[in-house]
Formats: sequence, C-alpha cells, structure tokens
Amino acid sequence: MIYTCTINPSIDYTMYLSELNPGALNRVNRVHYYPGGKGINVSRMLKRLGIDNIALGFSGGFTGEFIKHFLNEEGIETDFIETNETTRINVKIKSDLETELNGPGPDITHEQQCRLLNKLNHLSEKDWFVLARSLPNHISHDFYQSIAQTCKEKGAKFILDTSGANLKSLIKTKPFLMKPNGEELGEIFDIAISNQNEAIFYAKKLIERGVTYVIVSLGSKGAVLVTKKQTFIAEAPNGNVINTVGSGDSLVAGFIASFLKTEDPKEAFRYGVASGSATAFSSDLSTKEQVEKILPQIKIQTYVEGDE
Repeated sequence: MIYTCTINPSIDYTMYLSELNPGALNRVNRVHYYPGGKGINVSRMLKRLGIDNIALGFSGGFTGEFIKHFLNEEGIETDFIETNETTRINVKIKSDLETELNGPGPDITHEQQCRLLNKLNHLSEKDWFVLARSLPNHISHDFYQSIAQTCKEKGAKFILDTSGANLKSLIKTKPFLMKPNGEELGEIFDIAISNQNEAIFYAKKLIERGVTYVIVSLGSKGAVLVTKKQTFIAEAPNGNVINTVGSGDSLVAGFIASFLKTEDPKEAFRYGVASGSATAFSSDLSTKEQVEKILPQIKIQTYVEGDE
C-alpha cells in the first residue's frame, strides 16, 4: 500500500476576480474549494492514475471533516489523527495580481504525534510512505526522524518531498526518492542553483549520501533524474501553464504509479514528468487521460558528463 502524510493540510479556497481593489467591496466571479497539502495532492493524483492509497496526517474541526469527505468522495481512504484545533484555510486570490493568505496550522501535541507513529508499525517492504509539505517548526526534528527511521526498519520505500531545516537532517535516513526543486536543492548546500548542470552536480551529492533516486524539478527548464549509475534529462513540453500548484506532487505520483508497474526509473521519470506537466496545464490536478495524451511529447535523454 502507498501512504501519504500531510502534517499541516488545509482547505484551499481560491477566488477568481478580474481586479482586486484593497479596502473596497470586491465581487468574485467564481470560487473553488479543494483540500490542500502536498501529501493530499499526491494521494489525489495517484487515485486519478488508478493507484489506491491511504492519506494520513492530522485534521480537525469542520474543515478537517470537509477534507476527509472530499477525499472519500474521490475514492481515497483516509486515516487522519484528530486535532484539538480546526484545520486551516488558505485563501488564494486570482486577479490581475495573485495574492495568498495562508492560515496558521494547529499545534500537534506529543500524544497526537505518537498516535501517527504507531500507525507506521504495520509497514512492510511492500509499502511506500510519502512525507510531503513543509514541516511545521513547532514539531521537533525527532518526530520526522522517527518517521523516516520506522520506514527504514520496516523496509518501506520512503519518499521525501519537502523543504526547510528538517530536510537536511532527513537526508541521512537515505530516502528511496527525493524530489527537491532547484531552490530547495540549493538550500541543502547553501548555494543558488542557476542551471541544469549545477542541479545534476548537487543531486549526485545526495546520491553519494545514500539517496536512491533524486529528481530535481526546474520549471520551464524541465527536470533531471539522478541515480547511482545514470542521469536523465527531461525537457519541459510545450503548453499553456495555467496553475503550477500540485505540479511537483503530480510528478511524484506519476513516478510512483509507473515504478510500481515497471520498476524502471527512466520510464517512471518520463511518466512523472508527463503527470506534472499535465497538471501545470490544468486548473486542478490532471486526469489520467490528460497524462496519457501528453506522454508522447516527453523525451528523455541520457546525460553524459561534460554535456552543456
């Protein structure tokens, strides 16, 4: 089974209007409500690609109930820990200028953290565990280390797609897959990634530290996959980018969905890039049909040292 974990989920309340006038009454043209959080996005995209999974994390109040109901309606099983506070709402205003108002997340108690860790005791080598989203600072590094260590002990494939100070400390747990973007990769090594070659160079350093696969997403510059023996490059396909939210999460979901069937990292990378690109060209997460349509456009090249 595949498990995704979203520590700090949200309802993403997106409002569309032609122009935002601060301090005045604004009439909204249309709105969308979606459950937010990188782990939740991975769960939703996996289900759209035909892969069953279970969404873990923390939720509370009427907003938490909305998230669970929404995911259940999409056929996704949930197993959230109830919090004492209401799950946050993030407001995203789409107008001539984009504005975001992100609500504060609830405090996760030590007892609630332990309840989540206990759920991982039944993991096995057949399972995958995806830890995604930024990790709240009020939770100690030990909690995330415990998650990673449990996955390692149980033989489960640990997927790490996050950012912040906790990311550096989790590298030593040797995840099966890491998917930083260029900025996040640069933060790990305290440098600025400015091109594809630099991304490959520093991704290889993560491989040297024991990570099995590293995918670096580079936006319009495509993406790279680095393994112990080979490096692959994917160019970004042509298309009208509508919304990049969830694109990276879709890439992770596509990689997992393909790898489950083929165990071929190159083909999984190709399918992941198609999934991420299809979502970028959609107003919400893409469908399997959209992914399959764009897949022929995804060309994967093998990188040779010294290539420019």
